[in-house]
Amino acid sequence: MRRVLILLPLLLAACEREPAFDDRYDTTAKEIEARAKAMDAEISATEKAANGANKTAGEAEPAYD
Repeated sequence: MRRVLILLPLLLAACEREPAFDDRYDTTAKEIEARAKAMDAEISATEKAANGANKTAGEAEPAYD
């Protein structure tokens, strides 16, 4: 019985409250925004490298409508 009385407060202290919906939403939104910015930067760098290669090879830059 004493073991139960000693372990019960420890078990209750180990339990944490689950984060609120708004907190989880904000965290996820920030993660998605960071991933999107990283993807945009990678795409931009790739496009700049491709355009630089086209110019050095004497090719014209592709026309966009």
